Amino acid sequence: MKRLFLLLLLTTVVCMGLAGCKEKAAKPASDTGKIRPYSAKDFSYLLGTPGFSDNALKLHFALYEGYVKNTNLLLTKMEEMVRQGKSQSSEFSELKRRFGFEFNGMRLHEYYFSSLGGNGIPDKESDLYKAIVASFGSFENWQKDFVDTAMSRGVGWTVLYYDEIQNRLMNVWINEHHVGHPAGCRVILPLDVFEHAFLVDYGLDKKAYIEAFLKALNWKVLEERFRGQPFPERPAEVTEKSGQEA
Repeated sequence: MKRLFLLLLLTTVVCMGLAGCKEKAAKPASDTGKIRPYSAKDFSYLLGTPGFSDNALKLHFALYEGYVKNTNLLLTKMEEMVRQGKSQSSEFSELKRRFGFEFNGMRLHEYYFSSLGGNGIPDKESDLYKAIVASFGSFENWQKDFVDTAMSRGVGWTVLYYDEIQNRLMNVWINEHHVGHPAGCRVILPLDVFEHAFLVDYGLDKKAYIEAFLKALNWKVLEERFRGQPFPERPAEVTEKSGQEA
């Protein structure tokens, strides 16, 4: 009888322990801590890049950090409005519309800066190079189409996208930061063609800026993006700093 009692007691303890483990496992990760704000990456390793003065780069870094800061501010403001029951107000709607501009301004600049720092020479045996040739007929055809797209009047971006569903690469013009992105496509190479990207060094000679950009590309990074790694590891000196400090 005593042995039976001990067996029942042991079974009860084990079951309670298993139930507790299941309850902890089912608990959402969001309950364990608050989601961190976005942080501005430090791209100072690009200083000294041929074709880009340090002054122009530093000004561009500061503009990028502003997008990080505003992205965090918008997220915080919208969270506050939801808690206050103001999520159906016109102000909330406008913040939602604005968010895409600030977020894409942040993320596209991260793609842009991390594309630089190379010698501009692609590996002709890489999968990306072969995919470019397959999509455009030749690498030269792609480059001409990319440059021609970037020379369009207006402010925004020219982006080489990869449509994984169709297995096709294409150059797309994006108005400002947020208008015209093809849904579901992967960013491979973005070129900032807002005036702030080239006026300091090139004045109104946008084509000279585009040529300098192409000569400074790091094709190893672009190849990793094509494989599905948006931000491959950079040199050890690259760190991050809080976007709240921008």
